[in-house]
Amino acid sequence: MAALPVYRWRLAPDGYATRRQLRARGLRPGGQGVAAQLERPRRRRGPLVAYLYRVDLAKPVRPMTPARWAALAKANTARRTCPACRHDVGYVIPPTLGSCVPCAYPEQYAA
Repeated sequence: MAALPVYRWRLAPDGYATRRQLRARGLRPGGQGVAAQLERPRRRRGPLVAYLYRVDLAKPVRPMTPARWAALAKANTARRTCPACRHDVGYVIPPTLGSCVPCAYPEQYAA
């Protein structure tokens, strides 16, 4: 197994991009492996590492189908539905609470 080429922060050659940079161009890695990595030195800790992919091997992002839009809407609705009172509370319920705020703190919201 050959070692990956390592470049300093902001000094990678053209033709390489991170996942976010590929996404901004409407591309995805498309099954290719990591081609190189960037390292940004930090004080008192290990370096920040970013993986790079080859742009010429990247594929276009798959379009959203109506079924995928429907599945995403259903998942978001489930994240907004309180398991205790079964109401859509209009915001994503924090996993730390496990229920909507009035159900988590009933003494503060008692009428």
